[in-house]
Amino acid sequence: MTTNDTSTIRVALVDDQQLVRAGFAMVIGSQPDMDVVVEAGDGAQALRLLGSHLVDVVLMDVRMPTMDGLAATAELTGTPGPAGVAPKVIILTTFDLDEYVLQAIKAGASGFLLKDAPPEEMLAAVRTVHRGDAVIAPSSTRRLIEHLADVLPDEQKTPPAILDSLTDREREVFVLMARGRSNTEIAAQLYVAEATVKTHVGRVLAKLGARDRVQAVVVAYETGLVTPGS
Repeated sequence: MTTNDTSTIRVALVDDQQLVRAGFAMVIGSQPDMDVVVEAGDGAQALRLLGSHLVDVVLMDVRMPTMDGLAATAELTGTPGPAGVAPKVIILTTFDLDEYVLQAIKAGASGFLLKDAPPEEMLAAVRTVHRGDAVIAPSSTRRLIEHLADVLPDEQKTPPAILDSLTDREREVFVLMARGRSNTEIAAQLYVAEATVKTHVGRVLAKLGARDRVQAVVVAYETGLVTPGS
């Protein structure tokens, strides 16, 4: 761990496999704009440590002893950290754990990362989630959400009526959000200012009751506004 400054992304690694943590720590530690400031072997230990450390992004495993990643994520995102802001959480997952995806989103996760993802995808995920950017990152997040839309029982999906409160322009922006477009890309496609897009995105999130863009994208698929592969 190195001395942190305000321009560095402070990362926490939460996984019960020490080799996984070591591998991620080595990759993250090689980046000039990132620093691993906390490592924990389960959710309970993570909550204790994160209560006294400033952290921007948490890489959180799902299956861990004592307290699993879903419970820890829910508690972590619902409680402001030492700086008064809760860190963003990226869930570590595999495709055989799709049943956890929706739970993780509802618990407050901002993205997903496959455990066998290449290093550059993991680094991109950390940077994107830290920025709060419009792109749904990493690429595995969208694939998982699309798969979820196919396998989720109808009774668990969001009714389309929730979209009735959106204006035509907000719906247009929402579709592009769900397809992973950035604010800049949406602005260019709709021939409007990026500031205008940000305003529309904020209104979409508020009307849907979505905490962030990842949660909003799930709503887009659940309601059928967009479909997998579209």
